[in-house]
Amino acid sequence: MHRAVLRFMLAGALSPLAVAVAQSSTLPPIRPLAPAVAVGAESLGTVTAIRALSNGSVLVNDMRNRRVMLFDSTLKVLRIVADSTSNTANAYGGRVGGLIRYKGDSTLFVDPASSSMLVIDAAGKIVRVMSVPRSQDAMFLSGILGAPGFDASGRLVYRTMARPSAPPTMTNGRFVPPEMPDSAPLVRVDMLTRKLDTAAWLKTAKVKMTVSQLPNGGISVMSQINPMPVVDDWTVTSDGTIAVVRARDYHVDFVNASGTITSSPKIPFEWQRLTDDDKSAFIDSVRAASEKARESAANAAGSRDNMMVGGGAGGRTFTMQIGAGGPGGPGGPQVSFISPNELPDYRPPFGANNALHADLDGNIWVQTSLVKPFAGPIYDVINAKGELIDRVQMQPGRTVVGFGPGGVVYLAAKDGAVTKLERAKLR
Repeated sequence: MHRAVLRFMLAGALSPLAVAVAQSSTLPPIRPLAPAVAVGAESLGTVTAIRALSNGSVLVNDMRNRRVMLFDSTLKVLRIVADSTSNTANAYGGRVGGLIRYKGDSTLFVDPASSSMLVIDAAGKIVRVMSVPRSQDAMFLSGILGAPGFDASGRLVYRTMARPSAPPTMTNGRFVPPEMPDSAPLVRVDMLTRKLDTAAWLKTAKVKMTVSQLPNGGISVMSQINPMPVVDDWTVTSDGTIAVVRARDYHVDFVNASGTITSSPKIPFEWQRLTDDDKSAFIDSVRAASEKARESAANAAGSRDNMMVGGGAGGRTFTMQIGAGGPGGPGGPQVSFISPNELPDYRPPFGANNALHADLDGNIWVQTSLVKPFAGPIYDVINAKGELIDRVQMQPGRTVVGFGPGGVVYLAAKDGAVTKLERAKLR
């Protein structure tokens, strides 16, 4: 009896760090991914996802350069499918598009600018054009908020954004920004009936906006950002199951076609505690990186200091300062970061946006937040039961962008400003 009480008291006294140490003993060892078996010669811009075909070829959406290309199994360019120049008859469009796995070896390329979807066959030819099921959601199908996919019932799954609880207003001559939400719906839409339903809700990063009056009568709107948010991410697995990975306690919610949710146990993880010094150093590094990026953008594109956001009484114009260096400063949006003590006490298991990929064997790959000196990112591989079955580390500068048949892994290999496509084997 006394031993049982003692064990209970000790268990309750265990710190999260002690629990993390205990969990780490059950983790699979981290192993390196096998060396690349093919490296493309084509220089790419920004690639976050690809579409591998059964014959070994692969479609690549180069978002920065606004082009879609078909590579063969040796990663040689076979065809330019769509481009922003006059090289092809198919224009990429003025906005970022997205690739979606479709029936068999066919692929959808979403063009948000025209609210259309191009059907691309295995030879890289556009065989027909469809309209997007909901024109107002076209921008969400580009993959910037996670890769859309089809569930087991053939419904298109994608993430949208929740509306603010109240629109921006003018109160006593002052601009009041909207209250931004901290969640977003993951929706499914029937391609024939256009019927929409919500499959799950995702925890998202919340941006706080503050307003101050300028001496010239205008206003300055500043966004306060949390650079280490605890958020959820999602993907659609190879059998059409929706997988939502929750960062708060690191588990998976599986949503099947009928809407039934099955939750996995907590996934073991090397939780990294953040001291006060760690938090301060992190905010300082993010602020320095933001300033460097802002200066680079200003040098490349020049400055644009003001943006019209509305009109006040008597026709007075209100302006939003968007220079990150303060009112009138050059480049990018004006942002600030939360104070260090508002950061989480433990580093979240993964970061925001596109941390997840689904392979062709029903597994989920999570790009974790674990950092090892002089090494590339570490991925947790989670099976259809929500069990951690593998941990794989990439070479520096490499990130996973997709999977092919037979255990093929496609990587974006970044070296400075140049990105190349690589193909490797899982083992």
